[in-house]
Amino acid sequence: MNKQLYSNYSLKDFNQFDCLKLSIGIYAILAFVTRGYIVWIMSISNMNNQTDTIEMIFPDPKMFYLSLVSGALGLFVFLIISLRRPNAALWIKFCWQHIRKFLLCALVVDLTVSVIGYFYLSLLSYTWLLIQIVITLVLVVFLYTNKKVKLNIKEFPEEIEK
Repeated sequence: MNKQLYSNYSLKDFNQFDCLKLSIGIYAILAFVTRGYIVWIMSISNMNNQTDTIEMIFPDPKMFYLSLVSGALGLFVFLIISLRRPNAALWIKFCWQHIRKFLLCALVVDLTVSVIGYFYLSLLSYTWLLIQIVITLVLVVFLYTNKKVKLNIKEFPEEIEK
């Protein structure tokens, strides 16, 4: 382990497996990609009227359903993150090494769904499409330039002797 790479981090930046805690940017990307599921969960928890929350964020139900479809890959990434622990299955370790590609694909699929929603289904405004393009570009640049994300991908939890 190159100590120079970890010199900017304190003990609180590491988890119980001596791995660097995941970058907050990874969680931000997942929240952005799975926003349809987040809105769905928020609407389910609203006991008064469960469809108000969805209708407020997604005026057209088709865009809500498209958001659920585009967020499915984000749910897969959530699964990989939740199963990332010592003695994990080989497929989890393999997927973790390619997590950046999964996140990139999730962002591209999400943007593609929005482009389809704008050009072919007329479900989005031009302003929201531009905002989403900018957000996606910023998140992609972050994903490939952030040093903490690179370290996160390099590491995989291992059992620590006590």
